[in-house]
Amino acid sequence: MCAAGRRWGRRQRALLWAVLLVAWEAAWGQLRYSVPEEMPKGSFVGDVAKDLGLQLLGTRNRGVHILDKGRTQYFALHVKTGHLVTAERIDREQLCENVQQCVLRCELIVEGQMQVYEIEVEITDINDNAPSFREAEIELRMSETTAPGSRFLLAQAHDADSGRNSLQSYELSGDEHFSLAVQAGPGGDQRPELVLAKALDREEAAFHELVLRAMDGGDPARTGTARIRVTVLDTNDNAPVFSQAEYTVRVPEDVPVGSFLVTVTANDADEGVYGYVKYSIQKITERASQIFQLDTDTGAVSLLRSLDFEEGNSYELEVQAHDGGGLSDTAKVVVTVTDVNDNAPELTVSSALSDIAEDAPSGTVVALLHVEDRDSGAKGEIRCSLDGGVPFRLEKSFGAYYRVVTARELDREQVSEYNVTVRAADGGSPPLQSSAVLALRVLDVNDNAPVFAEERYSARLAENNAAGALVLTVRATDADWGQNARVRYRLAEGRVRGAPLSSYVSVQAETGALYALRSFDYEQLRELQLWVRAEDGGAPALSSNVSVRLLIVDENDNAPQVLYPPPAAAAAAAGSGAAWSGVELAPRWAEAGALVAKVVAVDADAGQNAWLSYELAKATEPGLFRVGLHSGEVRTARSPLARDAARQSLVVLVKDHGRPALSATATLSVVLAESVAELLAELGSAADGAAAPGEPAASLTRWLVLAVAAVSCLFVAFLLLLLALRLRRWRRQQLLPADSGALRGVPVSHFVGIDGVRAFLQSYSHEVSLTADSRKSQLRFSGGSCCDTLPARPPPDEPAPLLGDEDLAGARPVDPALPSMKDPLEFVIIREA
Repeated sequence: MCAAGRRWGRRQRALLWAVLLVAWEAAWGQLRYSVPEEMPKGSFVGDVAKDLGLQLLGTRNRGVHILDKGRTQYFALHVKTGHLVTAERIDREQLCENVQQCVLRCELIVEGQMQVYEIEVEITDINDNAPSFREAEIELRMSETTAPGSRFLLAQAHDADSGRNSLQSYELSGDEHFSLAVQAGPGGDQRPELVLAKALDREEAAFHELVLRAMDGGDPARTGTARIRVTVLDTNDNAPVFSQAEYTVRVPEDVPVGSFLVTVTANDADEGVYGYVKYSIQKITERASQIFQLDTDTGAVSLLRSLDFEEGNSYELEVQAHDGGGLSDTAKVVVTVTDVNDNAPELTVSSALSDIAEDAPSGTVVALLHVEDRDSGAKGEIRCSLDGGVPFRLEKSFGAYYRVVTARELDREQVSEYNVTVRAADGGSPPLQSSAVLALRVLDVNDNAPVFAEERYSARLAENNAAGALVLTVRATDADWGQNARVRYRLAEGRVRGAPLSSYVSVQAETGALYALRSFDYEQLRELQLWVRAEDGGAPALSSNVSVRLLIVDENDNAPQVLYPPPAAAAAAAGSGAAWSGVELAPRWAEAGALVAKVVAVDADAGQNAWLSYELAKATEPGLFRVGLHSGEVRTARSPLARDAARQSLVVLVKDHGRPALSATATLSVVLAESVAELLAELGSAADGAAAPGEPAASLTRWLVLAVAAVSCLFVAFLLLLLALRLRRWRRQQLLPADSGALRGVPVSHFVGIDGVRAFLQSYSHEVSLTADSRKSQLRFSGGSCCDTLPARPPPDEPAPLLGDEDLAGARPVDPALPSMKDPLEFVIIREA
């Protein structure tokens, strides 16, 4: 009971130490497991996910896989359980010949984390190989004179297993003349020797049959046997002797097949059959037996197949020379293989990203590389490099691993894809190299705002456009890709004339087309300033604005508007609005070129559409009057004649320069008179004609005309009296005679208006200012130039004498018999009722 308890305690402590060892190695990124050889495919090796703390649900997405360092994949990772399992049946004797501890190494690659974990798996031996002799039958020749106690070296058995499962002992059976002795070799191996225990007698027995048995230490034990036939010969005095106890040769691994490496030589002093020496291989490994062969007659060792330093760099052969009498000698042949730079570096991409975001920070790992060169020494030293011109660099990770990391931030808009070439070169002469290409796509990040094709946009749109008319198209591009480069347009908020901007124009979100939502009127809105915003589809979205200036182009949609003469009442009542009329006075003694009236008109349009021209469209006497083309002044073309009618009707056509041109007409009635009586008579007839449809209106007009005449006479009398007093004060003798109603000789005539008769108290004058902008055109009459009625008296705070002292001082006598042609002409305007 006590012994069992102690054994159980030792097992528990060993298990505890094993667990602690695994935990310590896992913490340092290294795992160690043990598995016996010859396990079937898929056998459990270790719980890698648990030992490394990997999340089982994430192993599939992380790209976790096993990378073996050898040429054969012996292990795999079970994705669902995270267990390390065998991928092939493992034969320890094939992998680790002559190696006491067989360890296979592999790496666990976690691509998502760019982490590498080294795993060591020890392959433990099982007793799956029995000891075997190279030759199943051994033939020995001995002279009958051989002294008892003589020893003869026998062929050794070979057991591929290791440890206790390897060769442990020999046994000999079959004859009392011989016994078995086992000697320990230089390498600790057991060398069987046949010992002659009793003298031989050829006449008694010419042959002796023996059985040599080799046994290992497995449970159960395995054995191998060889039959020994001893032939008893006549006397043989001398045994063969090698010239060297050990032959050493160094050969490069690229020596051609069939080459002779070394020749062993043994001499025998005997003659004849006993002096003839033959050679044989006494001891050789199975692998070496496939590489070397020995010429039994010459002792030359040659190559059966090519050497490989990476498979084996040293071989030992034990060669035996024996004569015809059965005597022999042994020698060792050591073949050392020297390395040749015959292996290019092996560059393996253990893990790599296929795409990376352009805003990845500097130092982001994009690939994990494993490099290995099977050569040794300087020939196996590897230098890794990247082809220039890429924003990446190599960093040493650990062991034979390198990391490819970003050297700076990437910009997809400059380079969207990279083909990174990694080169590995060894230290041989000439160096051998290999390369691998990493294809890396740069993923877009929304780091570029849309950019408009123009800094600002402007367009011209003719007024009176149709609603929904296309104005212009703005275009913005985004250097990003995919959804981040999808640009949408919208209007910035704003108001125009108190209304939202969106009620005037709209922009198509996908195309950037700007449409007018209403018909524009140049006379109301001449210019529209707005902002269009372009916004990409990123998260968060980036945007930019551009200014758009929309100029409304004027069209000739407004006819000229006559300001003077004012519209005729009849025309206004009819709703025409395009005809104007008035009555002007002209003395019959007026000279050619005398100003009679002025037609003043404006056009609400602009530019050429507002340039006005005047022409006389119709006249009672075509040659009597003319109209200024650009001024609209109506002047006499010649002096009036006695035969000319007292009432002249003029139709003035006012026309703009639009296409097509629009026009308006103004009708003037000019009364030619020489006296007040004639004037009043004409005015009365005009009033009678105007009031013909209704009698009360005609009677009222007569009373108004009489009132105007009376007031005018009183006013003239007042002026004459005031002038007489002024002249008397300054002792002037020249007085103006008061002729009986004659219009001639009156220096200043002021007619008082009665019902549409407009009196001009001062000289008739206009100031007209026309510009390209019709709304800036001005018509200005001089102060006090027109009024509906004559004021009874000047305001008390502003006394204004009709004639000043200077005027009287500069006045000269006027002949009453001559008409005063240079006196200003007074106009009376009749507004027709």
